Amino acid sequence: MAVALIIVVALLVIGGVTYAVTTGRRRARHPGLEAPPRPRPHEAPPPAVEEAPPSEQMAPATVEIEELPYAVEPEVVEKPRFRDRLGKARSLFAGYVGSVLSRSTIDDETWDDLEEALIRADVGIAATTALLDDLKSRVKSDGITTPDALIDALKDDLKQSLAGVDRALRFESGPPNVWLFVGVNGVGKTTTIGKVGRQQTAEGRRVLMAAADTFRAAAAEQLETWAARASAEVVRGAEGGDPSAVVFDAIERAAARGHDLVLADTAGRLHTKVNLMEELRKVRRVADKAPGQVTEVLLVIDATTGQNGLVQAKQFTEAVEVSGVVLTKLDGTAKGGIALAIQSDLGIPVKLVGLGETVDDLVAFDADEFVDALFEE
Repeated sequence: MAVALIIVVALLVIGGVTYAVTTGRRRARHPGLEAPPRPRPHEAPPPAVEEAPPSEQMAPATVEIEELPYAVEPEVVEKPRFRDRLGKARSLFAGYVGSVLSRSTIDDETWDDLEEALIRADVGIAATTALLDDLKSRVKSDGITTPDALIDALKDDLKQSLAGVDRALRFESGPPNVWLFVGVNGVGKTTTIGKVGRQQTAEGRRVLMAAADTFRAAAAEQLETWAARASAEVVRGAEGGDPSAVVFDAIERAAARGHDLVLADTAGRLHTKVNLMEELRKVRRVADKAPGQVTEVLLVIDATTGQNGLVQAKQFTEAVEVSGVVLTKLDGTAKGGIALAIQSDLGIPVKLVGLGETVDDLVAFDADEFVDALFEE
Protein backbone atom coordinates (compact mmCIF):
# COMPACT_ATOMS: atom_id res chain seq x y z
CA MET A 1 0.00 0.00 0.00
CA ALA A 2 2.78 2.43 0.85
CA VAL A 3 4.64 1.46 -2.32
CA ALA A 4 1.55 2.17 -4.44
CA LEU A 5 1.11 5.60 -2.81
CA ILE A 6 4.74 6.47 -3.50
CA ILE A 7 4.35 5.51 -7.19
CA VAL A 8 1.23 7.67 -7.57
CA VAL A 9 2.94 10.69 -5.98
CA ALA A 10 5.99 10.23 -8.24
CA LEU A 11 3.79 10.13 -11.35
CA LEU A 12 2.01 13.35 -10.34
CA VAL A 13 5.33 15.11 -9.78
CA ILE A 14 6.69 13.98 -13.14
CA GLY A 15 3.52 15.07 -14.94
CA GLY A 16 3.60 18.52 -13.34
CA VAL A 17 7.19 19.07 -14.29
CA THR A 18 6.52 17.97 -17.87
CA TYR A 19 3.54 20.33 -18.18
CA ALA A 20 5.54 23.29 -16.84
CA VAL A 21 8.42 22.69 -19.27
CA THR A 22 6.09 22.30 -22.26
CA THR A 23 4.14 25.43 -21.44
CA GLY A 24 7.34 27.47 -21.02
CA ARG A 25 8.57 26.37 -24.42
CA ARG A 26 5.28 27.28 -26.09
CA ARG A 27 5.34 30.76 -24.50
CA ALA A 28 8.92 31.29 -25.59
CA ARG A 29 7.97 30.43 -29.17
CA HIS A 30 4.72 32.41 -29.19
CA PRO A 31 4.90 35.41 -26.88
CA GLY A 32 1.40 36.38 -27.96
CA LEU A 33 0.05 33.37 -26.13
CA GLU A 34 1.11 34.88 -22.82
CA ALA A 35 -1.97 35.39 -20.70
CA PRO A 36 -2.66 39.00 -19.68
CA PRO A 37 -1.75 39.86 -16.11
CA ARG A 38 -4.57 39.65 -13.64
CA PRO A 39 -5.57 42.89 -12.02
CA ARG A 40 -4.37 43.35 -8.52
CA PRO A 41 -6.90 43.47 -5.74
CA HIS A 42 -8.84 46.79 -5.61
CA GLU A 43 -7.40 47.74 -9.09
CA ALA A 44 -9.79 48.46 -11.92
CA PRO A 45 -9.20 46.53 -15.16
CA PRO A 46 -7.65 48.53 -18.04
CA PRO A 47 -10.20 50.23 -20.26
CA ALA A 48 -11.01 48.53 -23.52
CA VAL A 49 -9.48 50.08 -26.63
CA GLU A 50 -12.16 51.15 -29.07
CA GLU A 51 -11.07 50.56 -32.67
CA ALA A 52 -11.86 53.21 -35.23
CA PRO A 53 -13.94 52.34 -38.27
CA PRO A 54 -11.95 51.00 -41.24
CA SER A 55 -12.44 54.26 -43.17
CA GLU A 56 -10.86 56.33 -40.39
CA GLN A 57 -7.98 53.88 -39.99
CA MET A 58 -6.97 54.34 -43.68
CA ALA A 59 -7.36 58.13 -43.83
CA PRO A 60 -3.90 59.77 -44.03
CA ALA A 61 -3.06 62.73 -41.89
CA THR A 62 -3.10 66.07 -43.67
CA VAL A 63 -0.02 68.18 -43.01
CA GLU A 64 0.26 71.69 -44.35
CA ILE A 65 3.78 72.49 -45.52
CA GLU A 66 4.72 76.09 -46.20
CA GLU A 67 6.68 76.45 -49.39
CA LEU A 68 9.72 78.58 -48.74
CA PRO A 69 11.28 80.63 -51.55
CA TYR A 70 14.52 79.31 -52.96
CA ALA A 71 17.43 81.11 -51.36
CA VAL A 72 19.30 83.06 -53.98
CA GLU A 73 21.86 84.61 -51.69
CA PRO A 74 25.11 83.57 -53.35
CA GLU A 75 27.70 81.82 -51.28
CA VAL A 76 31.06 83.46 -51.05
CA VAL A 77 32.81 81.50 -53.75
CA GLU A 78 36.19 82.38 -55.16
CA LYS A 79 36.01 83.27 -58.83
CA PRO A 80 37.54 80.53 -61.00
CA ARG A 81 40.85 81.51 -62.52
CA PHE A 82 41.46 81.11 -66.25
CA ARG A 83 44.90 79.76 -65.37
CA ASP A 84 43.33 76.85 -63.48
CA ARG A 85 40.67 76.01 -66.08
CA LEU A 86 42.41 76.32 -69.46
CA GLY A 87 44.74 73.37 -69.11
CA LYS A 88 43.96 71.91 -72.56
CA ALA A 89 44.51 75.15 -74.42
CA ARG A 90 47.68 75.86 -72.49
CA SER A 91 49.02 72.37 -73.21
CA LEU A 92 48.63 72.97 -76.94
CA PHE A 93 50.54 76.26 -76.78
CA ALA A 94 53.20 74.94 -74.43
CA GLY A 95 54.77 72.62 -76.98
CA TYR A 96 55.10 75.27 -79.67
CA VAL A 97 56.23 77.99 -77.27
CA GLY A 98 58.81 75.62 -75.82
CA SER A 99 60.10 74.87 -79.29
CA VAL A 100 60.43 78.58 -80.07
CA LEU A 101 62.18 79.35 -76.80
CA SER A 102 64.64 76.49 -77.31
CA ARG A 103 66.18 78.30 -80.27
CA SER A 104 68.84 80.97 -80.03
CA THR A 105 67.52 83.08 -82.91
CA ILE A 106 64.29 83.88 -84.74
CA ASP A 107 64.22 81.85 -87.96
CA ASP A 108 61.69 80.48 -90.45
CA GLU A 109 60.90 77.52 -88.24
CA THR A 110 60.00 79.93 -85.45
CA TRP A 111 57.31 81.52 -87.60
CA ASP A 112 56.07 78.12 -88.73
CA ASP A 113 55.66 77.01 -85.11
CA LEU A 114 53.73 80.14 -84.16
CA GLU A 115 51.49 79.86 -87.21
CA GLU A 116 50.68 76.22 -86.52
CA ALA A 117 50.00 76.93 -82.83
CA LEU A 118 47.50 79.71 -83.64
CA ILE A 119 45.72 77.77 -86.37
CA ARG A 120 45.43 74.63 -84.25
CA ALA A 121 43.96 76.76 -81.47
CA ASP A 122 41.28 77.81 -83.99
CA VAL A 123 42.28 81.44 -84.13
CA GLY A 124 41.54 81.13 -87.84
CA ILE A 125 43.66 81.66 -90.93
CA ALA A 126 42.69 85.29 -91.45
CA ALA A 127 43.28 86.31 -87.83
CA THR A 128 46.51 84.29 -87.67
CA THR A 129 47.87 85.93 -90.82
CA ALA A 130 47.03 89.38 -89.49
CA LEU A 131 48.66 88.65 -86.13
CA LEU A 132 51.88 87.28 -87.61
CA ASP A 133 52.17 90.06 -90.19
CA ASP A 134 51.92 92.61 -87.39
CA LEU A 135 54.39 90.66 -85.29
CA LYS A 136 56.94 90.53 -88.13
CA SER A 137 56.64 94.28 -88.53
CA ARG A 138 57.27 94.75 -84.82
CA VAL A 139 60.33 92.48 -84.97
CA LYS A 140 61.85 94.80 -87.55
CA SER A 141 60.72 98.12 -86.09
CA ASP A 142 61.47 97.28 -82.44
CA GLY A 143 64.66 95.35 -83.15
CA ILE A 144 63.40 92.11 -81.54
CA THR A 145 66.09 89.43 -81.88
CA THR A 146 65.48 86.87 -79.15
CA PRO A 147 62.73 84.23 -78.86
CA ASP A 148 61.85 85.44 -75.36
CA ALA A 149 61.13 88.94 -76.62
CA LEU A 150 59.20 87.50 -79.55
CA ILE A 151 56.85 85.54 -77.27
CA ASP A 152 56.30 88.63 -75.12
CA ALA A 153 55.44 90.61 -78.24
CA LEU A 154 52.99 87.89 -79.36
CA LYS A 155 51.23 87.98 -75.99
CA ASP A 156 50.99 91.74 -76.23
CA ASP A 157 49.55 91.52 -79.76
CA LEU A 158 46.95 88.98 -78.67
CA LYS A 159 45.84 91.21 -75.82
CA GLN A 160 45.67 94.24 -78.10
CA SER A 161 43.57 92.34 -80.64
CA LEU A 162 41.03 91.50 -77.91
CA ALA A 163 41.03 94.99 -76.38
CA GLY A 164 38.91 98.01 -77.13
CA VAL A 165 35.42 96.52 -76.75
CA ASP A 166 32.75 96.79 -74.08
CA ARG A 167 32.13 93.36 -72.55
CA ALA A 168 29.62 94.46 -69.92
CA LEU A 169 26.08 93.14 -70.16
CA ARG A 170 23.94 96.11 -71.16
CA PHE A 171 21.07 97.07 -68.87
CA GLU A 172 19.03 100.23 -69.32
CA SER A 173 16.63 101.93 -66.95
CA GLY A 174 12.95 102.21 -67.84
CA PRO A 175 10.89 99.47 -69.50
CA PRO A 176 11.78 95.81 -68.90
CA ASN A 177 15.08 94.91 -70.51
CA VAL A 178 14.98 91.90 -72.82
CA TRP A 179 18.00 89.69 -73.34
CA LEU A 180 17.52 87.24 -76.20
CA PHE A 181 19.60 84.07 -76.19
CA VAL A 182 20.19 82.46 -79.57
CA GLY A 183 22.26 79.54 -80.81
CA VAL A 184 21.96 76.05 -82.22
CA ASN A 185 20.61 73.18 -80.17
CA GLY A 186 23.03 71.49 -77.80
CA VAL A 187 25.35 74.41 -77.02
CA GLY A 188 24.01 74.94 -73.49
CA LYS A 189 21.68 77.85 -74.24
CA THR A 190 18.95 77.02 -71.70
CA THR A 191 21.49 76.23 -68.98
CA THR A 192 23.26 79.53 -69.68
CA ILE A 193 19.96 81.40 -69.28
CA GLY A 194 19.42 79.69 -65.95
CA LYS A 195 22.86 80.66 -64.71
CA VAL A 196 22.54 84.25 -65.89
CA GLY A 197 19.12 84.45 -64.26
CA ARG A 198 20.49 83.19 -60.96
CA GLN A 199 23.30 85.73 -61.05
CA GLN A 200 20.96 88.60 -61.91
CA THR A 201 18.48 87.81 -59.13
CA ALA A 202 21.41 87.61 -56.71
CA GLU A 203 22.25 91.16 -57.76
CA GLY A 204 18.76 92.28 -56.79
CA ARG A 205 16.99 92.34 -60.16
CA ARG A 206 13.56 90.80 -60.68
CA VAL A 207 13.84 88.29 -63.50
CA LEU A 208 11.25 86.64 -65.72
CA MET A 209 12.17 83.86 -68.14
CA ALA A 210 10.41 83.27 -71.46
CA ALA A 211 10.38 79.66 -72.69
CA ALA A 212 10.22 80.59 -76.39
CA ASP A 213 11.90 77.40 -77.58
CA THR A 214 8.53 75.74 -78.14
CA PHE A 215 9.84 72.99 -80.42
CA ARG A 216 12.50 71.20 -78.38
CA ALA A 217 11.09 68.57 -76.06
CA ALA A 218 11.49 69.42 -72.36
CA ALA A 219 13.01 72.85 -73.05
CA ALA A 220 10.30 74.61 -71.04
CA GLU A 221 10.58 72.12 -68.16
CA GLN A 222 14.34 72.63 -68.04
CA LEU A 223 13.89 76.39 -67.93
CA GLU A 224 11.28 76.07 -65.16
CA THR A 225 13.78 74.12 -63.08
CA TRP A 226 16.35 76.90 -63.42
CA ALA A 227 13.71 79.54 -62.72
CA ALA A 228 12.84 77.85 -59.44
CA ARG A 229 16.50 77.99 -58.42
CA ALA A 230 16.64 81.68 -59.24
CA SER A 231 13.25 82.61 -57.74
CA ALA A 232 12.22 83.82 -61.18
CA GLU A 233 8.90 83.51 -62.99
CA VAL A 234 8.42 81.64 -66.26
CA VAL A 235 6.10 82.26 -69.17
CA ARG A 236 5.64 79.31 -71.48
CA GLY A 237 3.38 78.49 -74.39
CA ALA A 238 1.90 75.44 -76.02
CA GLU A 239 4.31 72.92 -77.52
CA GLY A 240 4.93 73.86 -81.14
CA GLY A 241 3.36 77.28 -80.60
CA ASP A 242 4.48 80.68 -81.85
CA PRO A 243 7.72 81.66 -80.07
CA SER A 244 7.18 85.39 -80.63
CA ALA A 245 3.80 85.15 -78.88
CA VAL A 246 5.52 83.67 -75.82
CA VAL A 247 8.04 86.51 -75.77
CA PHE A 248 5.25 89.09 -76.17
CA ASP A 249 3.30 87.60 -73.25
CA ALA A 250 6.44 87.50 -71.12
CA ILE A 251 7.20 91.18 -71.72
CA GLU A 252 3.59 92.17 -71.00
CA ARG A 253 3.66 90.27 -67.70
CA ALA A 254 7.08 91.69 -66.79
CA ALA A 255 5.82 95.22 -67.34
CA ALA A 256 2.63 94.58 -65.36
CA ARG A 257 4.39 93.00 -62.39
CA GLY A 258 7.44 95.21 -62.16
CA HIS A 259 10.12 92.84 -63.42
CA ASP A 260 13.42 94.37 -64.49
CA LEU A 261 14.65 91.76 -66.92
CA VAL A 262 13.23 89.20 -69.36
CA LEU A 263 15.55 86.36 -70.40
CA ALA A 264 14.18 84.74 -73.55
CA ASP A 265 15.13 81.26 -74.71
CA THR A 266 14.80 80.62 -78.45
CA ALA A 267 14.86 77.63 -80.78
CA GLY A 268 18.03 76.46 -82.50
CA ARG A 269 17.06 74.05 -85.25
CA LEU A 270 19.93 74.68 -87.65
CA HIS A 271 18.77 71.97 -90.08
CA THR A 272 15.85 74.26 -90.99
CA LYS A 273 18.09 77.31 -91.15
CA VAL A 274 15.92 79.56 -93.33
CA ASN A 275 12.79 79.09 -91.23
CA LEU A 276 14.78 79.45 -88.01
CA MET A 277 16.34 82.75 -89.02
CA GLU A 278 12.99 84.18 -90.12
CA GLU A 279 11.48 83.10 -86.82
CA LEU A 280 14.29 84.78 -84.87
CA ARG A 281 13.85 88.01 -86.82
CA LYS A 282 10.19 88.02 -85.85
CA VAL A 283 11.03 87.35 -82.19
CA ARG A 284 13.50 90.23 -82.25
CA ARG A 285 10.94 92.63 -83.75
CA VAL A 286 8.28 91.67 -81.21
CA ALA A 287 10.68 91.88 -78.26
CA ASP A 288 11.84 95.36 -79.22
CA LYS A 289 8.37 96.90 -79.12
CA ALA A 290 6.95 98.71 -76.09
CA PRO A 291 6.73 97.91 -73.26
CA GLY A 292 9.99 96.00 -73.80
CA GLN A 293 13.46 96.95 -75.02
CA VAL A 294 16.07 94.52 -76.35
CA THR A 295 19.39 95.47 -74.78
CA GLU A 296 21.30 92.25 -75.45
CA VAL A 297 21.24 89.50 -78.08
CA LEU A 298 23.63 86.87 -76.77
CA LEU A 299 24.83 84.11 -79.06
CA VAL A 300 25.73 80.96 -77.14
CA ILE A 301 28.50 78.89 -78.76
CA ASP A 302 30.07 75.65 -77.64
CA ALA A 303 33.80 76.44 -77.61
CA THR A 304 34.68 72.83 -78.46
CA THR A 305 33.22 73.29 -81.97
CA GLY A 306 36.03 75.68 -82.94
CA GLN A 307 35.64 77.24 -86.38
CA ASN A 308 32.08 75.91 -86.67
CA GLY A 309 31.26 78.45 -83.99
CA LEU A 310 32.49 81.21 -86.28
CA VAL A 311 30.14 80.00 -89.02
CA GLN A 312 27.24 80.01 -86.54
CA ALA A 313 28.15 83.53 -85.43
CA LYS A 314 27.98 84.81 -88.99
CA GLN A 315 24.56 83.25 -89.61
CA PHE A 316 22.95 84.48 -86.40
CA THR A 317 24.48 87.95 -86.66
CA GLU A 318 22.91 88.43 -90.09
CA ALA A 319 19.50 87.55 -88.63
CA VAL A 320 19.32 89.23 -85.22
CA GLU A 321 22.27 91.59 -84.76
CA VAL A 322 24.17 89.68 -82.09
CA SER A 323 25.62 91.99 -79.46
CA GLY A 324 27.78 89.52 -77.57
CA VAL A 325 28.90 85.91 -77.37
CA VAL A 326 28.78 83.39 -74.55
CA LEU A 327 31.42 80.69 -74.97
CA THR A 328 30.46 77.55 -73.06
CA LYS A 329 32.83 74.67 -72.21
CA LEU A 330 35.94 76.80 -72.70
CA ASP A 331 37.60 74.73 -69.98
CA GLY A 332 37.15 71.55 -72.03
CA THR A 333 38.85 72.49 -75.28
CA ALA A 334 42.17 73.47 -76.80
CA LYS A 335 40.32 75.60 -79.36
CA GLY A 336 40.04 78.71 -77.24
CA GLY A 337 41.30 80.82 -80.14
CA ILE A 338 37.71 81.01 -81.39
CA ALA A 339 37.25 83.91 -78.97
CA LEU A 340 39.80 85.92 -80.92
CA ALA A 341 38.47 84.78 -84.32
CA ILE A 342 34.92 85.93 -83.54
CA GLN A 343 36.05 89.36 -82.42
CA SER A 344 38.62 89.76 -85.18
CA ASP A 345 36.40 88.60 -88.08
CA LEU A 346 32.98 89.83 -86.93
CA GLY A 347 33.69 92.53 -84.37
CA ILE A 348 31.52 90.75 -81.76
CA PRO A 349 32.91 90.66 -78.21
CA VAL A 350 32.90 87.56 -76.07
CA LYS A 351 31.10 88.68 -72.91
CA LEU A 352 30.75 85.49 -70.85
CA VAL A 353 32.62 82.20 -70.76
CA GLY A 354 31.91 78.90 -69.11
CA LEU A 355 34.84 77.54 -67.11
CA GLY A 356 32.94 74.68 -65.44
CA GLU A 357 29.52 73.31 -64.60
CA THR A 358 28.36 75.44 -61.67
CA VAL A 359 26.63 78.83 -61.64
CA ASP A 360 29.81 80.50 -60.40
CA ASP A 361 31.80 79.03 -63.31
CA LEU A 362 30.01 81.28 -65.81
CA VAL A 363 32.18 84.40 -65.64
CA ALA A 364 32.90 87.61 -67.48
CA PHE A 365 35.55 87.19 -70.17
CA ASP A 366 38.84 88.78 -69.17
CA ALA A 367 41.06 89.10 -72.25
CA ASP A 368 44.32 89.72 -70.41
CA GLU A 369 43.78 86.85 -68.02
CA PHE A 370 42.79 84.61 -70.93
CA VAL A 371 45.98 85.32 -72.89
CA ASP A 372 48.22 84.98 -69.84
CA ALA A 373 46.62 81.61 -69.05
CA LEU A 374 47.63 80.30 -72.49
CA PHE A 375 51.33 81.00 -71.92
CA GLU A 376 51.86 80.49 -68.18
CA GLU A 377 53.61 77.31 -67.17
